Amino acid sequence: MREAALKRNLEILRGVRERTGCKILLAQKAFSMFRVYPLIARYLDGAAASGLYEARLAYEEMGGENHVFSPAYTAAEMRELAGICDHIVFNSIAQLEAHRAVWQDCGASVGLRVNPECSTQTGHEIYDPCAPFSRLGITRANFPRELPPGVEGLHFHTLCEQGADDLVTTFEAFERSFGEYLSQLKWLNLGGGHHITKSGYDIAALEELICYIRSKYGVAVYLEPGEAVALDAGELITSVLDIVDNGMPILILDTSAACHMPDVLEMPYRPPLEGAGLPGEKAAACRLGGGTCLAGDIIGDYSFERMPEIGERLTFSDMAIYSMVKTNTFNGMPLPAIALEHENGDCELVKTFGYADFKERLS
Repeated sequence: MREAALKRNLEILRGVRERTGCKILLAQKAFSMFRVYPLIARYLDGAAASGLYEARLAYEEMGGENHVFSPAYTAAEMRELAGICDHIVFNSIAQLEAHRAVWQDCGASVGLRVNPECSTQTGHEIYDPCAPFSRLGITRANFPRELPPGVEGLHFHTLCEQGADDLVTTFEAFERSFGEYLSQLKWLNLGGGHHITKSGYDIAALEELICYIRSKYGVAVYLEPGEAVALDAGELITSVLDIVDNGMPILILDTSAACHMPDVLEMPYRPPLEGAGLPGEKAAACRLGGGTCLAGDIIGDYSFERMPEIGERLTFSDMAIYSMVKTNTFNGMPLPAIALEHENGDCELVKTFGYADFKERLS
């Protein structure tokens, strides 16, 4: 994890906050390296959680506003969340009412997640909350005519690594379906998936939309990006353990798509690799595979100016987001150590993992 790159992203996000008056939260589901939470807290307004444990982490390590959304909460979770969260968002009217006795006296601002039914994604249906039969968010047909007592905000989250144009399109759909309620609310949360810190992102369009919403409806506007906070700020360093041949050279690495970068298999996603190109782009083509028994533990096909050798290190970039929070120990695969490169070039080894981390999560 590179501190300088993290700060570059945070400065961009702080600029959006200052120019528009919006509030920006860290979506911990994408990045939860709490070692740098004190730094993030200097730039952002707080954190967004997807459940109790993330909410506890933000409460203990981040400070600032603490927001939570989950498709459903247990009674025990709600009792604890009510004591540590500033905003609690429910996925259905049934959940709102089931927990009313707890939240109505806790002091938190309560909201509902809605589904604008406006899909702007292609090829990533697994991450599309507006896909057919989505379980996330209340559709207009199922939304009550009157806001339930105590509801102060609405939340929608529909994007995944997308630009401001898709957000504008989504908001227009939201406004058509739910705009009549905005004058009764205190806040509107535009969710995450905003690639604000990516080169070429239309920040001016984002800011124009935020200012329009605040001016017309008088509500506070929240964004909760995760990827934008740590975009291009972390690497995963791996070594070549072996090279086998089965129609093409296949490099066996000491990392794993299944264990260390599951998005490769879920999306699918081809992680960027320093010094490498697409198949056929450079002289030496090969496939990169993980060290587990899963036949499909394949990271992808790449090409190099020369074939990497056994023992050589390879560096995957943009690995701070999602990869770190999704790691697992399938097959007893060791977890990568976590290091922080400070702005002055010093490298701090933040966390190492061993056999105990594998054993203690099992029976």
